[in-house]
Amino acid sequence: MMRKVRTRIAPSPTGFLHLGTARTALYSWAYARHHGGEFVLRIEDTDVARSSQDSVDQILASMHWLGLDYDEGPIYQMQRLERYRAVIAQMLDAGTAYRCYCTPTELDAMREAQRARGEKTHYDGRWRPEPGKVLPPVPGGVPAVVRFRNPPDGEVSWDDLVKGRITISNREIDDLIIVRPDGVPTYNFCVVVDDWDMNISHVFRGDEHVNNTPWQINIFNALGAPLPLFGHVPVILGDDGQKLSKRRGAVSVMAYEESGYLPEAMLNYLARLGWSHGDEELFTREQLVQWFDGQHLSKSPAQWDPAKLAWVNAHYIKHADDARLAALVVDQFKRRGIAAEPADALNRMCALFKDRCTTTVELADWLAMYFIEVRPSPEDLAAHVTEAIRPALGVLRGALAVVPWNKTAIAAAIKETLAAHQLKMPQLAHAVRVLVCGRAQTPSIDAVLELFARETVLARLQVT
Repeated sequence: MMRKVRTRIAPSPTGFLHLGTARTALYSWAYARHHGGEFVLRIEDTDVARSSQDSVDQILASMHWLGLDYDEGPIYQMQRLERYRAVIAQMLDAGTAYRCYCTPTELDAMREAQRARGEKTHYDGRWRPEPGKVLPPVPGGVPAVVRFRNPPDGEVSWDDLVKGRITISNREIDDLIIVRPDGVPTYNFCVVVDDWDMNISHVFRGDEHVNNTPWQINIFNALGAPLPLFGHVPVILGDDGQKLSKRRGAVSVMAYEESGYLPEAMLNYLARLGWSHGDEELFTREQLVQWFDGQHLSKSPAQWDPAKLAWVNAHYIKHADDARLAALVVDQFKRRGIAAEPADALNRMCALFKDRCTTTVELADWLAMYFIEVRPSPEDLAAHVTEAIRPALGVLRGALAVVPWNKTAIAAAIKETLAAHQLKMPQLAHAVRVLVCGRAQTPSIDAVLELFARETVLARLQVT
C-alpha cells in the first residue's frame, strides 16, 4: 500500500473507555507512529439516546492518561450530519440506496414467517427497486428508512491483517438500513464516509466487527472510495473466560488510574495482551513504536490476568522517579481525606517503600502512617509489646529523645538498647514497628524511623 498511513480509534460515548477499546487504540496509535503516519480520534455519537458528555470526557481523559496523542480530533459524527445527508442523496440518485417504508410490525411478521419456513431471517427486499418491479404504494404517516442496495450475488473478500483471507457471500447479508426513521444515519454507513473523508488507510478493531466489514466494503465500493486495510483483533476474556465488554465485567481505563496503576505499565500490559515481540515482556513506549509493524498479532483471544498486570506495574513503580510517585501518593491521600504535600521527605518515603508495592494505593497504605494516627491490632500488641520488652522500649525512647535524628544515630541507639537488655533485634524492632508504624513488618527500622518527626516517634513509644 502506497497511501500514507492513517489510523483511527472511534469509540462510542455510551459509557467509559474499556480495556478492549483502549488496546485497539494503542495498536492503532503504535502502528501510525511506527510508520511515521497519523492517528485520528473520532467520537461515534450517532446513538443519541445513549451518548453522553460524561462518556466523552472519560474517553478523552483515558486517552490522555495512556499518552495516546492524536493528530486530529476529536471529530464528532453528529457534527457531520450534513456531509452524511449529501452522500445519502448521491446514493439515492445513483440507485445504490433506496427508501423503505416497512413498519416494525411488518418487519417482525416478515421474520416470523421466515423462521416458520426454517429460513435465515433477513429483509426480503419488498421496497428494493428492480427493473419491471411494481413497488407498493407509499403508506401515509410511515417515516421511511434508507437502505443500502447490497449486491445480490458474488462474494466480499479481504485480506485481514490479523485473520488472513476472509470471504463472505453477498447472499448472507441483506440490504442494510443506513438512515433511521428519525433521519440519523447508522454506524455502518457513517464509519465508511468518515474513513473515506479522513483518508484512513488501516483499521484495527475488535473482531466483533468482522460481520460488519462486508457491508462496509460494499458501501466503499458503491461510493468509489479506496478501501482501507482491516485488522480484526480477538476479544479480551475475563477471569471467567467470558468476553469483557461495557455491559459485562469490563472496568474503565480511568478506574485503573484510581487504583494506583501507572500508564506505562497499563500500556505495556495491554500491548502484550494480543501482540508479542519475541519473548519481551517489559518494554518502553519507544520500543513499542519501533517494533509494532502490524505483524505478530495473535489470532486467539487473550485473557485478562490481574496478577500479571500487578507484576508489570510493580516493575514500573520500582523504577519510577520518587518525586513523581510522591505526587501520585498525594492524589491517593486526597481520596482518603489525608492532608499532605509533595516534599523531599515524601520523596524519600517513596524511595524506601516502593520496592514493596504493586500499586500507588499500596504505597499510600504504607506511607499513611507518617501522616495519620496508627492503631496497632490487639493481636500485634499482645505478641510483640510484652512486659519483657517494655523496659527496653522506655530506654530506647529516652535515647531517641537526644540523639541526632538520622539513620546512623538511630541505629546506634537501638544497638545500645539491645546490648543493655540482652535482646535480639527482632524482639525490639517488632515492638517498635507495632507501636510506631501500626504493623510488625517494615523495611529496616532505622530507615523507617528517620523519616518520622522525632516527636511522633517519642509519642508513639510512650507505653505505660
